Amino acid sequence: MPGTVEVSVRHILSDRTTGVLTRTRRITWRDSLYRVRRPASGRQSVELTCPVCDASLLAEVRTEGRTRRTRALLLVLAVLSLVVFFAAFAYAVHEGGRTLPEGQSLPTLFPVSVVSIAVTFVAAPVLFFRSRRYNGVTMLDAPKPRRLHGIMPVRGPVPGTATR
Repeated sequence: MPGTVEVSVRHILSDRTTGVLTRTRRITWRDSLYRVRRPASGRQSVELTCPVCDASLLAEVRTEGRTRRTRALLLVLAVLSLVVFFAAFAYAVHEGGRTLPEGQSLPTLFPVSVVSIAVTFVAAPVLFFRSRRYNGVTMLDAPKPRRLHGIMPVRGPVPGTATR
């Protein structure tokens, strides 16, 4: 349906970590599906209720156009991070493989390229996957009893769930 977005309110039932050498984290939750109307312009706050504990959650919904622009910006930043990664990697390999005369050190740009490699190695995938999941609905900061909740995007129909 145009002008709406489907989100899932996730109530975390338990969050356990086990193991010493190999740690395993097990999270169990219950989801409830909601269909939220997008505003005509700007952003709008909506209240969603968790059916498990009746907590009132405040979410911010953005327009369809703003959501598309944000997703595109995140994707462009991911591509730019990838370009910087490969450029910095090529520069580091080129400069690092040279034999320098005694007493001469590597150029100042070499450590910058190593830091760029480390930062963009993490940033590119994070930005890419964030751009894929962004749907324009974010949960506003919740007080302590509501922190066991999350608002997740819904990509397609979830079997066995009803919309509200």
